Amino acid sequence: MVNKIPLNIEGINEKFYSGFWPRLGANLLDGLINIPYVFLLSFINSFHLYTYLITVIPNILFIFWYNVYLPKKLGGTPGKLIVGLNIVKIDSSQIGWKEAFLRHSINIVFSFLFIIMTIASIFMADIEIYNSLSWFEKNTYLASISNINIVSILSNIWIWSEIVVLLFNKRKRAVHDFIAGTVIIKTEYLEEIRMKMDELNSEAEFTNRSV
Repeated sequence: MVNKIPLNIEGINEKFYSGFWPRLGANLLDGLINIPYVFLLSFINSFHLYTYLITVIPNILFIFWYNVYLPKKLGGTPGKLIVGLNIVKIDSSQIGWKEAFLRHSINIVFSFLFIIMTIASIFMADIEIYNSLSWFEKNTYLASISNINIVSILSNIWIWSEIVVLLFNKRKRAVHDFIAGTVIIKTEYLEEIRMKMDELNSEAEFTNRSV
């Protein structure tokens, strides 16, 4: 059986694996789409020092919905779909819950670390100082109390390692793609790629039966 999408497919003259720039554009779009949610959440959390403890569960659910459920259901986050990218398994089939979760697993770990650090900051904060600040300054104040900066540094190292790996492999897979067994391709070629994969698998199966 043919397990991987070929590097080149006859009839497709353009590169169909998504490189750095389309992915960057998709991530920027996802960031823009999430801005209203982030600002609303920050504003709600500023009402009281302990409001964060109430919104933490909805926030976790939103992270899973946007970054795990939507890719599993639609083949990508809204940003990727707008840019014309699709997340598939390395054999071109649709991803499932396992692949969707594994792709975002490291970022989920960082999200939980940020949440834990923020909760720790809440219990260490001076409520009088907190109440005297603007809603935007309150977030900065909480971040300055704990070791959130350390988590930010580790997160940046992870992001750069993703970029380096993506740039230096032919299928343009980032580290999380290797973890999940996925690849990102241009949606316009998805049907043609899957037809070619079916053809290659049929030929491989016929050859195995003939041997």
